[in-house]
Amino acid sequence: MGEEVGPRTFTREDRARYREKIRHCLDVFAEMLRESRFDVDRPLTGMEIELNLVDDYSMPAMRNAEVLTAVADPQFQTELGQFNVEINVAPRQLAGTGTADFESDVRASLNSANLKARTVDTQLVMIGILPTLRSDHLTVDALSANPRYTLLNEQIFAARGENVAIRIAGVERLETTSDTITPEAACTSTQFHVQVSPAQFAAYWNAAQAIAGIQVALGANAPFLFGRELWRETRIPLFEQSTDTRPEEIKAQGVRPRVWFGERWITSVFDLFEENVRYFPALLPICDPEQPAATLARGDIPALSELRLHNGTVYRWNRPVYDVVHGRPHLRVENRVLPAGPTVVDTIANAAFYFGLVRSLAESDRPLWSQMSFSAAEENFHTCARQGIAAHVYWPGLGYLPVTELVLRRLLPLARTGLDRWGLAAAESDRLLGIIEQRCLTGRNGATWQVATLHDLERAGGLDRSAALCEVLRRYIPLMHSNQPVHEWPYPG
Repeated sequence: MGEEVGPRTFTREDRARYREKIRHCLDVFAEMLRESRFDVDRPLTGMEIELNLVDDYSMPAMRNAEVLTAVADPQFQTELGQFNVEINVAPRQLAGTGTADFESDVRASLNSANLKARTVDTQLVMIGILPTLRSDHLTVDALSANPRYTLLNEQIFAARGENVAIRIAGVERLETTSDTITPEAACTSTQFHVQVSPAQFAAYWNAAQAIAGIQVALGANAPFLFGRELWRETRIPLFEQSTDTRPEEIKAQGVRPRVWFGERWITSVFDLFEENVRYFPALLPICDPEQPAATLARGDIPALSELRLHNGTVYRWNRPVYDVVHGRPHLRVENRVLPAGPTVVDTIANAAFYFGLVRSLAESDRPLWSQMSFSAAEENFHTCARQGIAAHVYWPGLGYLPVTELVLRRLLPLARTGLDRWGLAAAESDRLLGIIEQRCLTGRNGATWQVATLHDLERAGGLDRSAALCEVLRRYIPLMHSNQPVHEWPYPG
């Protein structure tokens, strides 16, 4: 998604050529699936973490170019906003101590990067939305220098023909508008990747969709936006609205949004790529000179550049990924539902829960999605984003129940079974799933800590909202660096 794209203007001929080329790519992809030309021997897992940059006053720091120069590490890349960067963690197998290796690598990289960022008066923060972010931070000047982001901004607003309206009704209410896509930059996430075979893909994607709400409830860490207390995971409605290319009249016609949960369980990875081509016009109609059919015919692996670029502009919460590494193609499920933070160990615990649970459900003899409607999974997703760890959800055979009870009674044992199948050491499973268990028992995650701290600062501390949110972040940052799980963070009183 961070692929470099030069500045340009698109013509009608560009769009017609791109439409023809992307359909050609889709045909070649279907042929590759039939011939099973994919790397399935040593499936890997991976993750990406988006980070915020703040100054010494806990305010957004528009310095990602300076920070990336100071960090000088290819793992770190630009993101949409100048107050964002992203770390791409090297993929690995989970067997043995894979999660501990993830944790040590991420901690070392972030600690090193933060020390270097301090040389340009900046700190890195893992959090879903910065509490100190204001609407006047999110102007077109906040876009990163990569021309891709300027192009996306232009194309989204050309499709809309009007400003973006952001309306979120939560504990408090927010109504505002934006003339850029920079509100999307407020949403900093953690993304998990699972490499799967074409035959396995549908089961893994369906399983990831079914548990998306559960993940959000446990990991919520974005309760504030522009000084308002909204949803426990406000990233979800904000991201859905800030990248919406549809004006109100088009929404009323039932046209699908580009930030999309989906509408059905699938039977093949092809279903998702085909839907992307069929439902969504190109935002960046840039054609690559490669002719994928000719490349495949001579025994090489096509990049399918148009299909991949288009896929990067359809923002599914669980997204299919086609990639080529060392001359071998592979498929991944990219899980995009969780916020960043609060700590590295919380992030790795979230990863262990996801990797274990999605494998257990995907390899179940009786698929969960044969017992559960797709609309129930989508309802769970938005309920959990709104209510967080206090949410009640629907689950087949159990009806509606507290999400914490579902996790403790049913899902933690399944996650443990899945981690056993990955070959993860039992001590690692115990350590990380124990963190998830304690979150459920205490009812505490990043969102609940932020909200409780804010309310105490306002009531007992007598601070106004703006000062209280600055203090919330000031207290959050050292606790984030402590790597103490969030359920152990000190609560007011």
